[in-house]
Amino acid sequence: MDTVFGVQYEGGVILAADQSNARSILLYQTNLDKVKELTSHSAMGVSGPNCDMVNFCEFVAKNIKLYELSNDIKLSTHAQANFARGELATALRKGPFQVNTLLGGFDNKVGASLYYLDYMAALQKVNYGSQGYASNFCLSIMDKEYRDDLNEADAVKIVEQCIHELHTRFLISQKNFIIKVVDKDGVRLYSQGADPADS
Repeated sequence: MDTVFGVQYEGGVILAADQSNARSILLYQTNLDKVKELTSHSAMGVSGPNCDMVNFCEFVAKNIKLYELSNDIKLSTHAQANFARGELATALRKGPFQVNTLLGGFDNKVGASLYYLDYMAALQKVNYGSQGYASNFCLSIMDKEYRDDLNEADAVKIVEQCIHELHTRFLISQKNFIIKVVDKDGVRLYSQGADPADS
């Protein structure tokens, strides 16, 4: 029942996710941070079981850092997305990660980029995307409101419209959402429903 969505704008990416941690009919917490920082200028919004989400995010982030330290080269957002895709494809034949992600980042020469990646290792560069049941409610809003010349405020407005739509129409209560911005200044918190540190 996880929700993750992202919108690319001119100069950055907005990533948002619900903060619920649930399994079956139980809700364990409502302050989980599902938008994980991979590098100083990239982050990944992840949906899926908490164990796979944590394992996959940490695995990808640590291997990106290891590559950077070993080769003295920072991976671009495109390279990070392809690395994550490769690891999901390899895991499919062993012990698959049940995660669906949106990976966003900012590169100095390329600018902002957003990638859609599912648990079957399908990878696609997108301008906006959504994972989970939220897709049924949010993709039409994103399709209607998205423009190539969006600024940060416009992109945040689209994300907030999606959150409002979920609160209005979605059967499952997802009261808290966390929103992060990835731009030339790095990854930063825009807003959160509950502080992940209060555990």
